[in-house]
Amino acid sequence: MGHKKCIEFSITLKLLFFLFFFTSTYSQYVFRNDAIPKEISLYDFTTITDVGQRNLDIHFVINNYNSLNVKKLKTESDDLGFTKNNFWSKTELENPTNLSLNYYLETARPITDLVELYAVNGVSGKITKSISGDNIPYSKRSFDNRKTIFKIEIAPKSNLKLFLHLKSDGEVIKMPIKLYSSESFIKMLSKEQLIFGIFYGILVIVAIIYFFFFFALREKTFLYYSLYVVFVGLLQFSLDGFFFQIVTPSGGWFSNHAVLFFAIIAAFLSGKYSEVFLKIKQHSKTFYTLFNVSYALLFVLLFCAILLPITLLYCYMLVNVLALIFLILIICSIGYLYYKKKPIDSLFTIGIFFLILGFGVFILNNFGQVPNTFLTQNSSKLGTGLEIIFLSLSMSNLIRNLKNEKNELNRLALVRSEEMNDLKSYFLSNISHELRTPLNAIMNLIDSISSEVQDDKIRKNCQIIKYSSHSLLSSVNDILDFSKIEKRELRLENNQFDPVQVLEHLKNNAINIAKDKGLEFQFSKSDTIPDFLIGDVTRLVQVVNNVLNNAIKFTATGFVKFSIDAELRPNNKASLIMTVSDSGVGISKDKMNSIFDSFSQNNIDNKRKFGGLGLGLYIVKTLVDMQNGTILMDSKVNEGTTCKITIDFDVAEQQKVKEVVIEPIIYDLGGKSILVVEDNPINQMVIKMITKKWLNTTVVYANNGQECMDAFKTNQFDIILMDLQMPIMDGYEATIAIRNGEAGAHNSNIPIIAVTADVMETTKQRVKEIGINDYLSKPIKKEVLFQVVKNLV
Repeated sequence: MGHKKCIEFSITLKLLFFLFFFTSTYSQYVFRNDAIPKEISLYDFTTITDVGQRNLDIHFVINNYNSLNVKKLKTESDDLGFTKNNFWSKTELENPTNLSLNYYLETARPITDLVELYAVNGVSGKITKSISGDNIPYSKRSFDNRKTIFKIEIAPKSNLKLFLHLKSDGEVIKMPIKLYSSESFIKMLSKEQLIFGIFYGILVIVAIIYFFFFFALREKTFLYYSLYVVFVGLLQFSLDGFFFQIVTPSGGWFSNHAVLFFAIIAAFLSGKYSEVFLKIKQHSKTFYTLFNVSYALLFVLLFCAILLPITLLYCYMLVNVLALIFLILIICSIGYLYYKKKPIDSLFTIGIFFLILGFGVFILNNFGQVPNTFLTQNSSKLGTGLEIIFLSLSMSNLIRNLKNEKNELNRLALVRSEEMNDLKSYFLSNISHELRTPLNAIMNLIDSISSEVQDDKIRKNCQIIKYSSHSLLSSVNDILDFSKIEKRELRLENNQFDPVQVLEHLKNNAINIAKDKGLEFQFSKSDTIPDFLIGDVTRLVQVVNNVLNNAIKFTATGFVKFSIDAELRPNNKASLIMTVSDSGVGISKDKMNSIFDSFSQNNIDNKRKFGGLGLGLYIVKTLVDMQNGTILMDSKVNEGTTCKITIDFDVAEQQKVKEVVIEPIIYDLGGKSILVVEDNPINQMVIKMITKKWLNTTVVYANNGQECMDAFKTNQFDIILMDLQMPIMDGYEATIAIRNGEAGAHNSNIPIIAVTADVMETTKQRVKEIGINDYLSKPIKKEVLFQVVKNLV
C-alpha cells in the first residue's frame, strides 16, 4: 500500500512538473517594476486557432477558446498560409506595477482584409473592440496608420486579455504580435520611412527618366522598362499599405484586389521587358514561344481574378508560381545566350540576379519556407532596388549602343561628335517641350480657377498646385541651364529694373511657402537701395529664388530670414547685398568645399529626405560669377546656414515717378485680328482661355505652318502667334515663307511672336535671324502676352 502511494505521489509530481513546464510557455506576459520594456514580442505568450469558415461571436470565443484546438505560435511572425479561413488568437498581459502602461500593438500584414482586436479587462470583464484591415474604409480604422496597429492601455494592477480575429480573401496571413512603446514605435516608423523613401524615390526617378527616353528615342525597351518599374512600385506600394491609405482610402473592389492585379501586370512586364531587351524573338523561337505561353497563363489568371471570385485563393498562389516561372525563363534565356555566345550586357545579368535573390526570398517567405523577418519581408524591395540600379546601368549601355549604331552610319569623328551634340540638344529641347506644354495648361487653368471660385479650400488647393507647378518648372529650367552652362551658351541681358519691387515679390512667394511648413519668415530692407538698377533681372530672380527655396526646404522648424541692403560704389555702381539665413540642418565643414559643384546633392547626407536635382547651387554660383559677384556660405550642422550674395549693378538714372505696371481691368485690342499657329490642342485651349476676355479681338487658329499660309488667302491679320515645333510645316519654315512674301507682299512685315516651349539659346538666336519680332516661352502669362501683342499692333 505504501509502495502504491509512493508511485501515485511520484506520478503527481511528474504531472505537476509537466503542467508547470508545458503551460509556462502559454502563461501571460507579466510586466516588472524594475524594467518596463520598449519592445516586446508576444509570440511566446500567444496561442491561435483556425476555425475555418465559421463566423464566431467574441463571447463564444471567450467562453470556449480552449476547446477550439488552439496551438502555440512557433515564430515571431507565424505564416498561416494562403487562406480564406477565420483565425482567432489569445494573449494575456498582467501589469502588477503602479504604472499605467501604453503600447502600440502591431500584428497582421497591411493587406489583411479584416483584423479585429477585443481587449477584455480581467477584473471587470469589459470588452473593448478595435478594428483594422484593408477591407473597410480607411477612415473607420481604430488607429490611423497604414499598418495593422492598435493602441492599447494596461491599467495599474490589472490583467488584460487580447483576442485577435483575422480574415483574408486568399492572401497569405502573417501573425506577428509585437508591442512598441511610443518611443520605439516612432523609431520603427522613422526607419521604415527612410528605407521606403529611398526605395520609392529610386523607382519614381528611374520610371520618369526612362519614360522620357522612350519619347525621345521611340525604343520600346524603354517603355516596357519604365512601366515595369511603375508596376513593381505599385505592387510594393500595395503590400506596404500605402495604396489603400493614399489612393483608395474608401476601400472597394479594386482596393481589395490591387496586390493581385499589380503582381500579374508586374510579372508580365518583367517578362516582356527581358524578352525585348535580350532579343529573344531573334535568338530563340523556343524561348519566345515559352514567354508567350506564360503571358497567356497570366491573362487567364487575370480573367479568373476578375470574373471568378471563387478562384481568388488559387490566384494568389498561382501568381507567385508564375512569377517564379518568369524568373526561371529569364535565367534560362540568359544561360542560352551565353552558351550561344550572343552579346548580352553583364549589368543586366547582375540586375536579374538581384531580382531573383530578392523576389525568390519574398516568394519563399509567402509560402512560409523562410523565417519572417524585416529583411525577408522587404527582400523584394532590396532586390528590386539593386535590380533597378543595375538594369538602369544596362539601359544606359543600351542608350550608348543605340547612339553608337546611329553614329556608325557616319564614320567621320567630327560629324559623329556633332550628331551626338544634336541628339543631346534635341533630347533637352524635347524634355522642355513635353513638360512645358502640360505646365502651360495647368498654370493658366489654376490661375483662372482660383480667380473665379469663392471657396477658400479650393483656392488653397489651387495655390498648392501652383507652387508645385512652379517647382517642377524650376527643375526643368535648372536642367536646361545646366546644359547651357556646359555648352557655354548662357547669356546675360541688361535691362532696367526696380530691385526692391523684384525682391519683395520673391519675398511674398517665400512667405507663403514658409507658412505652409509652419516656419517663421522675417524680411528686412535698408533705405540705401537705389530705385533702379541695370542688369539681368531674370538671373537675379533665379539666384535669390534658389537660395530662398533651399533655406525653406532644409529647415524643418524655426525661421528663415531674408534681408537686402546696398552699398554705393564709384563710377555710378552699387553693390546689391542679399542675405538669407535659416535654422535648418546646416552643412558640415567637409561638404562646404563641394556644395557649389554640380550634382552636389549626392554628397549631402539628407539627400533622400529633402530631394532635389543637386543643380540649384551650382547654377547660382555660375550666375553670380558671371556677374562678377561673390557668394559666401557660413553653416553649422543642426544650427543653420547663412548665405550672403553680393552683385554689382550699374545704377540707372533716378526717375521722379516710378512706372508701375497695373494689370488692365479690360483687355481691348481695338478690332485687331490675331492668327494663332499651334498644333497642340492643349496650348490652343490655353490661348482661347486667355483671349476670350479680350474685347474687339478676332482670333483664328491654324494647326500648322501650311494652314497658316492658307489662312492668308481668305483673311487679313494684324499679328501672328507662331509655335515652332509643328508637323507638315513648322514655325521656322512658315516664318521664312511669310518674310519672303509667299503670303502676299503686304504681309511680309506682319508682326510675328514666337510662342514656344523650346527655351534653348540656339532657338532664341534662330528666331531672331529669321525675322520673328518677339519671343515668349511657355507657360504663358496672360498679362505679358497682352502687353507684347499690344506693343506690336
